[in-house]
Amino acid sequence: MGARRLSRMLVPMAALSLLPTLATAAQAEPNPGIVIQNGVTAPVFGYADAIRERVFVDTDMDTDKNGVKDVAAFDIIRPKATADGLKVPVIMDASPYYRTSCRGNETECKLDTDGDGLLDQWPLFYDNYFVPRGYAVVLSDALGTANSTGCPTTGGKGDTAAALATIDWLNGRRTGRHADGSVATAGWHNGKTGMIGKSYDGTIANAAAATGIEGLTTIVPISAISSWYDYQRTGGVRHSTGYASYLSNAVTGDRYLPEVDRARKAACAAIRTELDAGAGDDTGDYSAYWAERDYRPDADQVKASVFVYHGINDHNVRGSQFSEWWYELAENDVTRKIWISQLGHVDPFDIRRGDWVNTLHRWFDHELQGVENGILDEPMADIEQTPLNWVTATNWPQPGTVKTNVYLQPNSATTPGGLALHRSKSGVSETYTDTRTSETVLTRSLPTEVNSARLVYMTAPLTADLHISGTPELSLRFKTDRNDASLSTFLVDLGTGQHISTTNDGALTGTEEDCWGESSAADNACYKKVTERVITNEQELVTRGIQDASNINSLSRDRKLTPNQYRKAEIKLQPEDYVFAKGHRIAIVVAGSNSSWGQRTATESNGAVITLDPRDNRIELPIVGGAAAAKAAGIAK
Repeated sequence: MGARRLSRMLVPMAALSLLPTLATAAQAEPNPGIVIQNGVTAPVFGYADAIRERVFVDTDMDTDKNGVKDVAAFDIIRPKATADGLKVPVIMDASPYYRTSCRGNETECKLDTDGDGLLDQWPLFYDNYFVPRGYAVVLSDALGTANSTGCPTTGGKGDTAAALATIDWLNGRRTGRHADGSVATAGWHNGKTGMIGKSYDGTIANAAAATGIEGLTTIVPISAISSWYDYQRTGGVRHSTGYASYLSNAVTGDRYLPEVDRARKAACAAIRTELDAGAGDDTGDYSAYWAERDYRPDADQVKASVFVYHGINDHNVRGSQFSEWWYELAENDVTRKIWISQLGHVDPFDIRRGDWVNTLHRWFDHELQGVENGILDEPMADIEQTPLNWVTATNWPQPGTVKTNVYLQPNSATTPGGLALHRSKSGVSETYTDTRTSETVLTRSLPTEVNSARLVYMTAPLTADLHISGTPELSLRFKTDRNDASLSTFLVDLGTGQHISTTNDGALTGTEEDCWGESSAADNACYKKVTERVITNEQELVTRGIQDASNINSLSRDRKLTPNQYRKAEIKLQPEDYVFAKGHRIAIVVAGSNSSWGQRTATESNGAVITLDPRDNRIELPIVGGAAAAKAAGIAK
């Protein structure tokens, strides 16, 4: 939506409830003028009188190839006291969406309602809540969007350039100017910047951190991408074609200014053609194009701390985007924290609002203001283990998790096989046909419905709960009668229970509002409450994975198979944190193409007959408690 109705109050009761007492002498002030109450910064600065400005900085990019360096534009709101010497940190949301699809559950855009060239409506609650607490908030326009020049490059270096230029300016490494040409400086900045944002915005934060830029102190990526290849491909299988140009076009322009919108889209048409050519939709292979858009290999460059949030059932930005990044950050000893919900592509502000704002406030206070509040001594992970049931853990995957081999036990073409902790003793090979089928069909009516496009393996009813935490991986020894095939797998919970609905990512927006910060005449700090859609169903598709058989040896090179020759495939499933309840069954479905997830290329075969060698097919499950827990739950030794 556009500008929301005016606020009814300036100081939110929800915010005040977090800060009930005045500072004590024992609570040292990290910065003159900043007031600490109960270990967090207090709202002692005004919002209505805050300083607002727009700054322009030249970048080193020429994404539209017009011979002129692209200009990054960003909007700043900071306490009035910064004009009198107060030094404050920056919370920055760098986004390509501010004048197109806009931000947040209530679709807030950047709006200048009085025509003075400065923002009146500031998307999201960050400005309302944090400016009174002694922060500056910066909204940076990605190149080719809003007030920045150039063209969006869909994950490429151009997408990060504006954010990096903003950080450089904040730290005195670039010259900034106002719209009238006057020099803009950031003498009010304390040298620390935190980046935050959902989806594309959080992706830019990941990308910026991966450069190791000085002055970026922490990032909070929400439902963010860490590898654009894994966003548009999985295991060599394409999730989409033409996506690079589609997204670049979608974020270019201005929803409020049709003439500007048309002109910018036209100016970037050639760049969009280049993006699609580089993406290599004809093969789905990894290439230099994708390496530029892959931030995981540069986790060793990350100097900022990282506070990750992701919905484990996000089918837009899939869970591997956070898990693979998280594993790399852990490998490189990056200071980190994580929240994992059971929802889809939903902001934590909308589903666990009070806890999220409180935790985020303390995180930023510690990382950017130097407040010693002990947040790093608390459990690293908050996990929604079952709907509405949050637990804490000292890490993720949860402590005690052991990668445990559970072997597929073949039976017959019409009878489901079993799952056990030992290798199969059967010499019976099994076959199925690679038929392009939706995951709904491939996983329905287990185990009663015979389906030639799948094989099914399941446990007996569990004798105890079984908890998995991490990334499962299926190992298959197979052959096919064609030179290509797709391989997919599903982990299913058979048993009646409560789960998060897939409708609207599991979120339901209500009509009641609460308020988080101060408001101005044009910017409301009140937001509609959101609840989780919890349903009861007889089975749950827990997670899935897919792999192009011609890419089993390398994602960078498509190598056709020799028909009827056995080979091995490793298929990573999406990460999970899930409890299979006592009395339920665990099922593994092995199939071919999952039409719900991938598109075949023109050269990929359909109808391939796939045969599994029964000797050593297994799924490696990250079980909390390992094999002992599996045995206790009744999985055969």
